[in-house]
Amino acid sequence: MNSLFLAWQDAGSSRAWFPIGRLDADLAAPRFVFGYTHGAERAASEAGLRPLESFPDFGRTYESKELFPLFRNRVMERSRRDFREYLRQLDLTPDQANEIAILSVTGGERQTDNLQVFPKIDRQEDGTFRCRFFLHGVRHTPDTAQDAITRLKAGDILRIAMELNNPATRLALQVETDDYHMIGWAPRYLIDDLKQAIDDSPDAVVGKVVRVNPAPAPTNQRILVELTGRISEGHSLMSGSDFQLIAR
Repeated sequence: MNSLFLAWQDAGSSRAWFPIGRLDADLAAPRFVFGYTHGAERAASEAGLRPLESFPDFGRTYESKELFPLFRNRVMERSRRDFREYLRQLDLTPDQANEIAILSVTGGERQTDNLQVFPKIDRQEDGTFRCRFFLHGVRHTPDTAQDAITRLKAGDILRIAMELNNPATRLALQVETDDYHMIGWAPRYLIDDLKQAIDDSPDAVVGKVVRVNPAPAPTNQRILVELTGRISEGHSLMSGSDFQLIAR
Protein backbone atom coordinates (compact mmCIF):
# COMPACT_ATOMS: atom_id res chain seq x y z
CA MET A 1 0.00 0.00 0.00
CA ASN A 2 1.05 3.54 -0.79
CA SER A 3 -0.73 6.15 1.28
CA LEU A 4 -1.38 9.86 0.87
CA PHE A 5 -3.04 12.26 3.26
CA LEU A 6 -5.41 14.97 2.08
CA ALA A 7 -5.12 18.35 3.81
CA TRP A 8 -7.62 21.24 3.82
CA GLN A 9 -6.89 24.89 4.57
CA ASP A 10 -9.33 27.15 6.38
CA ALA A 11 -10.08 30.06 4.04
CA GLY A 12 -11.01 32.21 7.05
CA SER A 13 -8.80 34.25 9.34
CA SER A 14 -6.91 31.32 10.84
CA ARG A 15 -5.56 30.00 7.48
CA ALA A 16 -4.89 26.79 9.42
CA TRP A 17 -4.23 23.47 7.66
CA PHE A 18 -5.91 20.24 8.79
CA PRO A 19 -5.20 16.67 7.62
CA ILE A 20 -8.73 15.51 6.78
CA GLY A 21 -8.45 12.24 4.87
CA ARG A 22 -6.26 9.34 3.79
CA LEU A 23 -5.96 7.65 0.41
CA ASP A 24 -4.57 4.10 0.37
CA ALA A 25 -3.50 2.86 -3.06
CA ASP A 26 -2.75 -0.71 -4.10
CA LEU A 27 -1.45 -0.06 -7.60
CA ALA A 28 -1.00 -3.73 -8.47
CA ALA A 29 -4.65 -4.66 -7.86
CA PRO A 30 -5.58 -1.82 -8.64
CA ARG A 31 -7.59 -0.66 -5.61
CA PHE A 32 -7.98 2.80 -4.10
CA VAL A 33 -9.56 3.47 -0.70
CA PHE A 34 -10.36 6.88 0.78
CA GLY A 35 -11.59 7.67 4.28
CA TYR A 36 -11.81 10.78 6.40
CA THR A 37 -9.57 11.16 9.44
CA HIS A 38 -10.34 12.70 12.82
CA GLY A 39 -8.64 15.83 11.52
CA ALA A 40 -11.79 16.37 9.44
CA GLU A 41 -13.89 16.35 12.60
CA ARG A 42 -11.59 18.91 14.19
CA ALA A 43 -11.66 21.06 11.03
CA ALA A 44 -15.47 20.89 11.04
CA SER A 45 -15.60 21.95 14.69
CA GLU A 46 -12.97 24.69 14.53
CA ALA A 47 -13.26 26.00 10.96
CA GLY A 48 -16.60 24.85 9.53
CA LEU A 49 -15.36 22.15 7.14
CA ARG A 50 -18.19 20.36 5.34
CA PRO A 51 -17.77 16.96 3.61
CA LEU A 52 -16.30 17.24 0.13
CA GLU A 53 -18.65 16.80 -2.82
CA SER A 54 -16.67 13.76 -3.99
CA PHE A 55 -16.86 12.14 -0.53
CA PRO A 56 -20.12 13.33 1.10
CA ASP A 57 -20.03 11.27 4.33
CA PHE A 58 -17.37 11.67 7.06
CA GLY A 59 -18.18 8.21 8.43
CA ARG A 60 -17.95 6.23 5.19
CA THR A 61 -15.07 4.47 3.41
CA TYR A 62 -14.92 4.91 -0.38
CA GLU A 63 -13.40 2.31 -2.72
CA SER A 64 -12.62 2.32 -6.45
CA LYS A 65 -10.60 0.42 -9.04
CA GLU A 66 -9.48 3.78 -10.46
CA LEU A 67 -7.88 6.77 -8.79
CA PHE A 68 -10.63 9.10 -7.62
CA PRO A 69 -10.99 12.19 -9.86
CA LEU A 70 -10.28 14.51 -6.91
CA PHE A 71 -6.71 13.15 -6.94
CA ARG A 72 -6.31 12.23 -10.61
CA ASN A 73 -7.10 15.77 -11.74
CA ARG A 74 -4.07 17.03 -9.80
CA VAL A 75 -1.60 15.17 -12.02
CA MET A 76 -0.43 16.37 -15.43
CA GLU A 77 -1.74 14.30 -18.33
CA ARG A 78 0.86 11.96 -19.86
CA SER A 79 -0.22 13.11 -23.29
CA ARG A 80 1.14 16.61 -22.64
CA ARG A 81 4.25 17.41 -24.72
CA ASP A 82 6.04 18.73 -21.64
CA PHE A 83 5.28 15.66 -19.49
CA ARG A 84 8.87 14.32 -19.59
CA GLU A 85 10.25 17.71 -18.54
CA TYR A 86 7.68 17.73 -15.75
CA LEU A 87 9.02 14.37 -14.53
CA ARG A 88 12.61 15.65 -14.66
CA GLN A 89 11.63 18.55 -12.42
CA LEU A 90 10.23 16.02 -9.94
CA ASP A 91 13.35 13.80 -10.21
CA LEU A 92 11.21 10.88 -11.38
CA THR A 93 11.87 8.50 -14.25
CA PRO A 94 9.00 7.38 -16.53
CA ASP A 95 9.09 3.97 -14.81
CA GLN A 96 8.63 5.58 -11.39
CA ALA A 97 6.01 8.09 -12.49
CA ASN A 98 2.73 6.64 -11.31
CA GLU A 99 0.10 9.09 -10.11
CA ILE A 100 0.77 8.42 -6.43
CA ALA A 101 4.51 9.04 -6.79
CA ILE A 102 3.86 12.29 -8.63
CA LEU A 103 1.37 13.52 -6.03
CA SER A 104 3.78 12.61 -3.23
CA VAL A 105 6.27 15.15 -4.59
CA THR A 106 4.06 17.88 -6.03
CA GLY A 107 1.41 18.04 -3.32
CA GLY A 108 -1.26 18.31 -5.98
CA GLU A 109 -1.90 22.00 -5.35
CA ARG A 110 -4.45 23.77 -7.55
CA GLN A 111 -5.44 27.41 -7.78
CA THR A 112 -9.12 26.46 -7.72
CA ASP A 113 -9.35 24.97 -4.21
CA ASN A 114 -7.72 24.86 -0.79
CA LEU A 115 -6.67 21.21 -0.79
CA GLN A 116 -3.22 19.63 -0.80
CA VAL A 117 -1.88 16.08 -0.54
CA PHE A 118 1.22 14.71 1.12
CA PRO A 119 2.71 11.24 1.54
CA LYS A 120 2.45 9.09 4.63
CA ILE A 121 5.97 8.78 6.02
CA ASP A 122 6.94 5.55 7.76
CA ARG A 123 9.63 4.77 10.31
CA GLN A 124 11.89 1.99 9.03
CA GLU A 125 13.01 -0.92 11.20
CA ASP A 126 16.34 0.80 11.92
CA GLY A 127 14.53 3.95 13.10
CA THR A 128 15.24 6.04 10.01
CA PHE A 129 12.83 7.88 7.75
CA ARG A 130 13.10 9.74 4.46
CA CYS A 131 10.90 12.26 2.67
CA ARG A 132 11.01 14.65 -0.30
CA PHE A 133 9.25 17.95 -0.88
CA PHE A 134 9.62 21.22 -2.71
CA LEU A 135 10.93 24.06 -0.56
CA HIS A 136 8.02 26.09 0.79
CA GLY A 137 7.65 29.85 1.07
CA VAL A 138 10.43 30.84 -1.33
CA ARG A 139 8.58 33.97 -2.45
CA HIS A 140 8.24 35.13 1.17
CA THR A 141 11.97 35.12 1.90
CA PRO A 142 14.21 38.25 1.90
CA ASP A 143 16.66 39.21 -0.87
CA THR A 144 19.56 37.57 1.00
CA ALA A 145 17.71 34.26 0.87
CA GLN A 146 16.94 34.71 -2.82
CA ASP A 147 20.66 35.22 -3.48
CA ALA A 148 21.50 32.06 -1.52
CA ILE A 149 18.89 30.09 -3.46
CA THR A 150 20.44 31.08 -6.80
CA ARG A 151 23.73 29.52 -5.65
CA LEU A 152 22.21 26.15 -4.69
CA LYS A 153 23.10 23.02 -6.63
CA ALA A 154 22.16 19.35 -6.39
CA GLY A 155 23.89 17.63 -3.48
CA ASP A 156 24.23 20.73 -1.29
CA ILE A 157 23.69 20.03 2.41
CA LEU A 158 20.78 21.77 4.15
CA ARG A 159 20.01 22.30 7.83
CA ILE A 160 16.67 22.27 9.66
CA ALA A 161 16.00 24.74 12.47
CA MET A 162 12.96 25.21 14.70
CA GLU A 163 11.26 28.60 14.42
CA LEU A 164 9.26 29.34 17.57
CA ASN A 165 7.54 32.61 16.63
CA ASN A 166 6.38 32.22 13.03
CA PRO A 167 3.60 34.81 12.48
CA ALA A 168 1.45 32.36 10.49
CA THR A 169 1.87 29.05 12.33
CA ARG A 170 3.79 29.95 15.53
CA LEU A 171 5.94 26.81 15.25
CA ALA A 172 7.68 26.25 11.91
CA LEU A 173 10.66 24.44 10.41
CA GLN A 174 13.16 26.69 8.67
CA VAL A 175 15.40 25.27 5.95
CA GLU A 176 18.90 26.75 5.93
CA THR A 177 21.97 26.41 3.75
CA ASP A 178 25.06 24.83 5.25
CA ASP A 179 26.34 28.35 6.03
CA TYR A 180 23.11 29.24 7.87
CA HIS A 181 21.21 31.31 5.28
CA MET A 182 17.48 30.74 5.81
CA ILE A 183 15.98 29.97 2.37
CA GLY A 184 12.44 28.76 3.12
CA TRP A 185 10.43 26.28 5.15
CA ALA A 186 9.63 22.58 5.37
CA PRO A 187 5.94 21.59 4.99
CA ARG A 188 3.68 22.10 8.01
CA TYR A 189 2.72 18.42 8.10
CA LEU A 190 6.27 17.54 9.18
CA ILE A 191 6.42 19.89 12.17
CA ASP A 192 5.35 17.56 14.99
CA ASP A 193 7.43 14.58 13.88
CA LEU A 194 10.57 16.54 13.02
CA LYS A 195 10.35 18.41 16.31
CA GLN A 196 10.30 15.02 18.03
CA ALA A 197 13.34 13.87 16.03
CA ILE A 198 15.24 17.10 16.75
CA ASP A 199 14.33 16.94 20.45
CA ASP A 200 15.71 13.39 20.55
CA SER A 201 18.93 14.48 18.85
CA PRO A 202 19.73 17.93 17.36
CA ASP A 203 21.66 16.27 14.53
CA ALA A 204 19.00 13.66 13.77
CA VAL A 205 17.59 15.41 10.71
CA VAL A 206 19.72 16.21 7.66
CA GLY A 207 18.65 17.75 4.37
CA LYS A 208 20.11 17.95 0.89
CA VAL A 209 19.21 19.56 -2.41
CA VAL A 210 17.99 16.92 -4.86
CA ARG A 211 17.30 19.18 -7.82
CA VAL A 212 17.23 22.88 -8.74
CA ASN A 213 14.63 23.83 -11.35
CA PRO A 214 15.34 27.26 -12.87
CA ALA A 215 12.65 29.51 -14.32
CA PRO A 216 10.23 29.08 -16.00
CA ALA A 217 9.52 26.37 -13.40
CA PRO A 218 6.97 27.79 -10.92
CA THR A 219 8.38 29.26 -7.70
CA ASN A 220 6.84 26.51 -5.59
CA GLN A 221 8.70 23.85 -7.61
CA ARG A 222 12.17 25.40 -7.76
CA ILE A 223 14.08 23.52 -5.05
CA LEU A 224 13.47 19.80 -4.48
CA VAL A 225 14.65 18.80 -1.01
CA GLU A 226 15.22 15.42 0.62
CA LEU A 227 15.26 15.00 4.40
CA THR A 228 16.58 11.96 6.21
CA GLY A 229 16.39 11.41 9.92
CA ARG A 230 16.03 9.04 12.82
CA ILE A 231 13.15 8.82 15.25
CA SER A 232 13.27 7.19 18.66
CA GLU A 233 11.90 3.69 19.23
CA GLY A 234 8.28 3.72 20.24
CA HIS A 235 7.44 6.84 18.25
CA SER A 236 5.34 6.35 15.12
CA LEU A 237 5.36 9.02 12.46
CA MET A 238 2.04 10.73 11.66
CA SER A 239 0.34 8.87 14.48
CA GLY A 240 -1.65 11.67 16.13
CA SER A 241 -5.45 11.69 16.26
CA ASP A 242 -5.75 13.97 13.22
CA PHE A 243 -4.15 11.24 11.08
CA GLN A 244 -6.33 8.37 12.32
CA LEU A 245 -9.24 7.16 10.17
CA ILE A 246 -12.77 7.73 11.44
CA ALA A 247 -14.12 4.57 9.77
CA ARG A 248 -12.19 1.40 10.48
